[in-house]
Amino acid sequence: MTNSENLPETLGRLPAEAFGSLRLPRLDEDIVRRFLDLPDLTGMTSDALDELGLPGAISGATLRPTDPQARIAGRALTVLNVARDENPREAAASGVSLLADVEAHNLAEPGDVLVLQGIDKISNMGGILATIARRQGEVGAVVDGAVRDVDHSRSIGYPIWSRSVSPITGKWRIRTQAINVPVEICGVLVTPGDLVVADEVGVCFVPRDETAAVLAIAEKIAGSEEKRQRAIRGGAPISEVMVRPKPA
Repeated sequence: MTNSENLPETLGRLPAEAFGSLRLPRLDEDIVRRFLDLPDLTGMTSDALDELGLPGAISGATLRPTDPQARIAGRALTVLNVARDENPREAAASGVSLLADVEAHNLAEPGDVLVLQGIDKISNMGGILATIARRQGEVGAVVDGAVRDVDHSRSIGYPIWSRSVSPITGKWRIRTQAINVPVEICGVLVTPGDLVVADEVGVCFVPRDETAAVLAIAEKIAGSEEKRQRAIRGGAPISEVMVRPKPA
């Protein structure tokens, strides 16, 4: 329900206490755009995270993109899914699905990235929700778990990075526990509102308060690499373009 702050309404599929937040602080649009301008989006972001001693990078071999050409950057909108207590036959007989991640899509704003901690080898997301997400303006999803209908999500321009793909429905096997709460994606803690960047190489999560610092380092790395690329193409000796390792 709405309150005095004019917060958005939920769909009533989860109790009020299941929502960590109904509205997230916005990310600086210029910072998001400049991340997308990096020539090696996740590689340079990962290197910058390393320089600041921050975790956050996940390999593309762990979270595989449904569209290798996709490059995204946006605000994390989080979902926590857990296993249902009933067996699938009992759940199906009840006719009641406990999946409620549509509540997150209902709160989405253009440019958001759905970040879902889910169940592996069971689909946490299919074609209908991908269509809703795309319609809401989300730029993609990162799922620590399985998804299905990937041909459909590809066809509508909604890229997904997932741990696996599976035809097995989560409707009778998974329940949504919370929306916009901290989640753990492949060992990385992600807070709602953090920056997500993803491409064919992998996914990086940048803490919201560190986005400017990470970007500054990543842009410096990009400038240095472009300078070295020009030198290589211009015939500079290898000794001049390779960074000398620091002494142990």
